[in-house]
Amino acid sequence: MIPVRHDAVEVNFDGARASLRVRDLSAFDDHDLANSLTQGLGLPANPAAMPPTPAIPGVFPVRSKVSFDVEWNGVMAMAQIENSSQSFKGSFLSTGATIRWSAEQPGFRFDSDAPPDPNANLISVLGRERNGVFFS
Repeated sequence: MIPVRHDAVEVNFDGARASLRVRDLSAFDDHDLANSLTQGLGLPANPAAMPPTPAIPGVFPVRSKVSFDVEWNGVMAMAQIENSSQSFKGSFLSTGATIRWSAEQPGFRFDSDAPPDPNANLISVLGRERNGVFFS
């Protein structure tokens, strides 16, 4: 989790709309998940795994900047969930969503498709929940 400016987020739950807009956020490009989880050490091969897994070489993280626009819009399904024994309840909206993002570091820049393809979305959810001491 990385804090963002308060005005980067807009939510209209009743209108089933929300957005998150971030510009030039400092981040590290860890190359892949294995190097992110091992702080750049990579992973050794595991020939005993099924299927066998190859080694993932270590790659030192590179400072980068990322920007992204996420838009949630339109109700596809709704759910009300309450679990009193775990002090949890919430209202959830399955919505459509699009993401456009870019990353930049010395010698490299990536921009996602423009405009974003709404059909590439698998699942997106907006929700309001109450839990713990806020459950009542």
